[in-house]
Amino acid sequence: MKILNLGSLNIDKVYEVKDIVKPGETILASFYKEYIGGKGLNQSVAIAKAGAEVYHAGLVGNDGNILVEYLQECGVDTKHINSVDSVSGHAIIQIDNSGQNSIIVFGGTNQQINEHYIDNVLNDFGADDILLLQNEISMIPYAIHKAKEIGLKVAMNPSPITDYLLDYPLELVDIFILNEIEGQALTGKKEEEEIIKEMHARYPSAAIVLTLGDKGSVYSDGINEFRQKAYKVEVVDTTGAGDTFCGYYLASVSKGISIQKSMELASKASSIAIQTKGASNSIPDSAIVESSIKEEFAESI
Repeated sequence: MKILNLGSLNIDKVYEVKDIVKPGETILASFYKEYIGGKGLNQSVAIAKAGAEVYHAGLVGNDGNILVEYLQECGVDTKHINSVDSVSGHAIIQIDNSGQNSIIVFGGTNQQINEHYIDNVLNDFGADDILLLQNEISMIPYAIHKAKEIGLKVAMNPSPITDYLLDYPLELVDIFILNEIEGQALTGKKEEEEIIKEMHARYPSAAIVLTLGDKGSVYSDGINEFRQKAYKVEVVDTTGAGDTFCGYYLASVSKGISIQKSMELASKASSIAIQTKGASNSIPDSAIVESSIKEEFAESI
């Protein structure tokens, strides 16, 4: 089983601030650094580091070689990434003293994906493969329809939230991996149980993986339900935590690992990631994740 991630490729411009800027306010940053990122790239890196076969598809601009090279170094197949004469996507990220973040994303080449490009990429994939999507690229509705036509399973991380998200053919999605805020945006519900119930009412054929911050995560497919605790750690930077969880979970289930174990691996991986500054660079290798789980188990005996 192959995972095709048709996703964003961004350069993250990170600023450390005392407090996230308010409307009309000018503040000083205490630190600045550029990182490689984008929800799509982060999730591909997480999938690769979790040990699954992942192909990334997307577009970069004249400044995008660093993004492609980084993916290759992490074990991601990049043969479907094309370069165009434009500016790559990028994000402006504020991180406050508590480790919380605020992000502005400029789409750049991520918004130049068209039907012809998607058709060419999907020619290399077929039944039983997985298409992973986020919401930072163009032509998502077309990609969903085309993928289902040729038998791919569609996994969707509906982030970031946009006004047009609900216009997508989400009824064709097989797996939703989302957090409480995204769940509320899709359902209009606030409580965990209500979100899951409404998701199943609207998308009855989909499995739901809902992350709940320090309350852990829950899987539900309408029949089975599994819960996973959150690991308590010192938070340094939450950027990329959700992408780490998403990539690790999808990679694990694609390898035939049980849902419960996949959630454990994803939760542990994201807890390790938030202890380091940055996004893709903070994603741990599977050996580190497994070792941390074993150490915690040994300490509990």
